Amino acid sequence: MRFAPLLLLIVAGFASSAGVLARQPSARVGTGGILEPVMAGEFSLQAGKLAEASRLYLQAAEAGQDVGLAELATRISLLANQDDNATRALQLWKQRAPESLAMRAAQATLALRQGRERVARRELESLLRDPDPQAWRYALVALGSGGRDPARSAKLLGQLLDDNALPNDLNVWLAFGGLAQSLDQPALAERIVGEVIQRFPVNPRVSLLHASQLRQAGKTEQARQVLESLQRQAAADPNVRLGTAAEFDALGLPLQAAQVLAQGPQDTRSYGLRASLLAKADDSAALARLYDEVKAASAAGQDPARRLLLGQIAEYLKRFKDALDWYQGVAGDEHQVEARLRAANVLFQLDRKPEAFDLVHALQADASVDDDARRDAYLLEADLRRKNEDDPGELDALARGLAAYPDDNALLYARGLAWERRDRIDRAEADLRRVLVTDPTNTAALNALGYTLADRTDRYTEALELIERARAAAPDEPAILDSYGWVLYRMGRKEEALVQLRRAFTLMKDPEIAAHLGQVLWEQGHKDEARRYFDQARKLDPENRSLRRALEQTGA
Repeated sequence: MRFAPLLLLIVAGFASSAGVLARQPSARVGTGGILEPVMAGEFSLQAGKLAEASRLYLQAAEAGQDVGLAELATRISLLANQDDNATRALQLWKQRAPESLAMRAAQATLALRQGRERVARRELESLLRDPDPQAWRYALVALGSGGRDPARSAKLLGQLLDDNALPNDLNVWLAFGGLAQSLDQPALAERIVGEVIQRFPVNPRVSLLHASQLRQAGKTEQARQVLESLQRQAAADPNVRLGTAAEFDALGLPLQAAQVLAQGPQDTRSYGLRASLLAKADDSAALARLYDEVKAASAAGQDPARRLLLGQIAEYLKRFKDALDWYQGVAGDEHQVEARLRAANVLFQLDRKPEAFDLVHALQADASVDDDARRDAYLLEADLRRKNEDDPGELDALARGLAAYPDDNALLYARGLAWERRDRIDRAEADLRRVLVTDPTNTAALNALGYTLADRTDRYTEALELIERARAAAPDEPAILDSYGWVLYRMGRKEEALVQLRRAFTLMKDPEIAAHLGQVLWEQGHKDEARRYFDQARKLDPENRSLRRALEQTGA
C-alpha cells in the first residue's frame, strides 16, 4: 500500500458528496472545516505520527457528513491505539452507515481490544448469522487481527463454537480452522477439525486441514498418514496434489512432496517445483534423475524456459559447465537476460572470475537491455564482489550503479544494507533516507531504517516514528510488527513488545522474530518459554545474527 493514493481516495469521496458539502456551512475549507485537517492528518500519517493523525481525521469526520472519512478516522484511530477517538469515530460511522458490514466488524474489533467480550461476541455472532454471504469474512478478520491478545480471540472463537454460530459452509469452517491454528491454539484447532470432519467427511480440503492441524500439534506421524491417504486423489486433481505436496514439505518431508508432484502430467512449473524440493532435501541423486527426466522431455531443447530450468538444476548439481551451456543457449526470449545474469554467477563458480565480471559489465553497458536488468547487473556484481571478500569492489559496483541510475531505490537500499553490515550506521541511514526522499512510503526502507535506529542506536523515538509510518502502510506485515515490537522493547515497554512480537511470529515463523521474542521473554523471567523460541530460531537458522546476539546477552 502507498499513502499517496489515499488522499486521492478521500478527494474522490468528497466529489461523490459535493452537493452535501455545498449545503453545509461547517464544511468550509479552513479552520474547523474538512480539507485542512484531512491534509494535516495525511502529513501526520506519512510522518508516522499516528496519534496526531487520529485526532485530525476525527476532526475532519466530525466537521462533515462523509461516510468514508468516518471509516478512515476509525481505522486510523484503531491503528494508533487511540481507543477514545476510535469510539467517537465509530459512532459517526454507525450513524452514517448503520448496516455496513465493515462498520459492524470495526465495532467487534474495538470491543475486543477494550476487553468488552460480551459486546464483541454479540457483534461477531451478528455477522456470522447475517444473510450476506460475505459477512462471515468480516467476523474472521475482526477476530483474527482486531485483538491485542491472541488468547482472548481464541476464547471468543471457542464461545462461538459453543453457540453453533458458524454457518454450515465448508469454506467458513476451513477459514476458522486456519485461524485457530494461527492463534497457536492446538486444542481449539483440533476441536474445529473434528467438527469439520463430521460435517464434511469426504472432502480432500478437510483432510488437508486435518493434516495441518495434526502437524501444528506435533502429531507428525498422524499427519503423514492423513497425507498418504490422499495419494489417489492427488494423482487425479492438481489442486489436491499441490496442497498435499505443500503439507509434506511443511512436515519437513520435501522428498515425499516431490514424489506427490511427480504424479500426473508435467510441465516446466511442476518440474521447477520438484527441483526446488529436491534441492531443499539435498538429494543430489534424485535431482540428477530429475535432470535426466527433464532433458528427455525436452527433446529439441529449444524452449527458453526449459533451458533456463535445466541450467538451474545443473548449477545446483555443481555441473557448472553444463549449466553455462544451457544458459548460453537461451536466446531471443524474455528469459535471456536472467540466463545471462545466471551465466555470470556460474562463471564465478567456475573460478573464471574475470569473465564473470566482464559479462556483468557487458550487461551494464548493453543499451538493448531494459533498465531494470542493467540495474540488476550492478546488484549482481556487488553480490559477487562481496562473495569474493572484496569490500571496496562491492561498494564500487553499487556506486557505479548509482552513477548510471541516480537515486535508484534498489541500489540505495542494497548499499544501505552494505553499510549496516560494516557498522557504518551513519552511511546506512543516509542511503535509506535517500530512498525515502523519492519514495516516502517505501515500507522496506522505513522498516529497515527504523529497525536499524532501534537496534543500533538510542534514537528510539525517531525509530518508532519510522516504523509507525511503515505500520500504517502495512499493519499486518510480520517484519514490520517485529520491528515495532523490538523498538517497544528497547523503549522499556516490554509487555506491549511481547504482544507485537507474538503476533509477528504467529504470522511468520522467522528466526529473527523468534530470537527477539525469546530475549524479551527471558528478561521477563519466562525462561522456559524463551528457550522454546530460541530452539525454534536455531532450527530455522542457527547462524542468525539476532539469535547469536540474544543468546550471548541472555546466556541461554
